[in-house]
Amino acid sequence: MSHDHKVASVAFLIADRARVAMLMFLLDGKARPAGELADVAGVTAQTASSHLSKLLAGELLAVETTGRHRHYRLANAHVAAALEKLAVVGTLQPSQQKRENRKIQELRFARCCYDHLAGRVGVVVTQAMQRQDLLVAASDKRFDVTAAGVDWFYRFGLDMGQWDLRKRDSAHQCLDSTEHQHHLAGALGKQFMSTLCSKGWLYRQERSRAVYVTPAGWGGLKKLLDVDAQSFLQAE
Repeated sequence: MSHDHKVASVAFLIADRARVAMLMFLLDGKARPAGELADVAGVTAQTASSHLSKLLAGELLAVETTGRHRHYRLANAHVAAALEKLAVVGTLQPSQQKRENRKIQELRFARCCYDHLAGRVGVVVTQAMQRQDLLVAASDKRFDVTAAGVDWFYRFGLDMGQWDLRKRDSAHQCLDSTEHQHHLAGALGKQFMSTLCSKGWLYRQERSRAVYVTPAGWGGLKKLLDVDAQSFLQAE
């Protein structure tokens, strides 16, 4: 398939509101059953099945089968990144702004971008890591992890020996769709967010991409990276 044909095929798939609703719901990186995706899209189970088949054929989704149960997730991080960027192409109509205002503010403040931390918190945390010389922006939109960074992440609880940190997919710069600055992505970003959640520093809702920083999280971020909750509140 040519590049142009591939782009046209993907454009066709995301031109349908129900399919977009399913894809955006899956941006939290979790696998969901067809019934839940049908509910989110506001369509019947039969219609959802048709949409899911098209998304699978278009390689935007993958399916996990356990017995008779099928759960759908985004095919990979590249699909998630493309959806994240498309999310800010359009703007809300005035009639929608008031109703959506709180939800949008929560997502802009902190959210999961597939499997890593995004939003203002994700950007500020990444910038704090750069100020402390844990990460250094490199070519090809990579982050190089310094010797001090390897030691810091190791002490934080990450297994730094499992990756080749010279590879781009280990630690790379992901352009934040609302902040228009880079946050940490790749395998390191994924495990860092997972560790934040396991420590109880972040809390993720079941049916939302929004991420909440707990009191313990604010305390830890202040101590380790000098990221202060008060500075966020003052900027609101």
